[in-house]
Amino acid sequence: MKFQAGDKIIVVATQEKGEVVEWIDKEMLLVDVDGIQFPVYKDQIDFPYFNEFNKPKLPVKVKQQIEHIPVEKKTVKEKIVDGVWLSFFPILDKDVFDDDIISHFKIYILNHTHDELTFDLSIYYADKKEMDLKKNLSAFEDIYLFDMPFEHLNDQPSFEFDFALQVTEKKRANHFEVKYKPKPKQFFKKAEELLKEQKAFFNVLLYDLYPEKPDEDEMDLAKLSSAGFKVYRAEKYKSHLPPARTLIDLHIEKLVDKHQGMDATSILGIQLNAFEKFYDQAILHHLPNIIVIHGVGKGVLKDELHELLRYKKEVKSFINKYDPNFGYGATEIYFN
Repeated sequence: MKFQAGDKIIVVATQEKGEVVEWIDKEMLLVDVDGIQFPVYKDQIDFPYFNEFNKPKLPVKVKQQIEHIPVEKKTVKEKIVDGVWLSFFPILDKDVFDDDIISHFKIYILNHTHDELTFDLSIYYADKKEMDLKKNLSAFEDIYLFDMPFEHLNDQPSFEFDFALQVTEKKRANHFEVKYKPKPKQFFKKAEELLKEQKAFFNVLLYDLYPEKPDEDEMDLAKLSSAGFKVYRAEKYKSHLPPARTLIDLHIEKLVDKHQGMDATSILGIQLNAFEKFYDQAILHHLPNIIVIHGVGKGVLKDELHELLRYKKEVKSFINKYDPNFGYGATEIYFN
């Protein structure tokens, strides 16, 4: 007999696979298919391998060698060079009415250039320095700087950067100063737009290109002298300077004889020009400090002066405190 108990078989009519349980007689067997036993004639079953052998052969697929498979090119995202930016990410909170409000901003700096940078950052609120930061910034790097409470927008915030290249280059500037002062109205408007449009952040451009070093053309002193210019030896320059002044009075009547009828803008321009002249003289004389009298009034001249002083490298500090002679109408400046 061709089949024995335990042989694996396949039912020809249904192609179901099973197992021989036993012979019932010479023509019929008992088989088990998925736990169900039933009798079949011997010519109704076959061995599975015979069935596989007699199947029509399908065309053999030729395996393609790996090296011949075209490799999909990776899409490389092009880096956009568009400058150095400040990025403001609002952090939301809930008010008493369960409405979304901005509690503070997380502030990042984004370097979208090929330059490796270093920078000093001073943060001011209402002319008072809040903090100083010094960091390195790699090409195409984004780094977190600090958190700014939303209400500080009313405190005249000012971010003052001094950028430099990590590796100096002959043709590019040694350092580069940038100042950003958020204007509260514009900032509040931008914040409202963020909430309305459900955007995550907004960016502010600090600069697009790091500057080249200014040309330093050598002057022909002989030509200058023959042209009528006075040329002095460097070691004797002080003897040709105006006398040093440690007290500078910027009241308009001290600067010009005829000022009646002048508008406020013209008066302010004369006062600031006079300050710059006396300031430069103080630097050339290497004075340790000077006092500038600006008066009290509406504080416009004082604010303009303080704004200028915060950008001058020679200034170590300045203070507007009560003085028995000038009240709060004078600022004392200390030099490095």
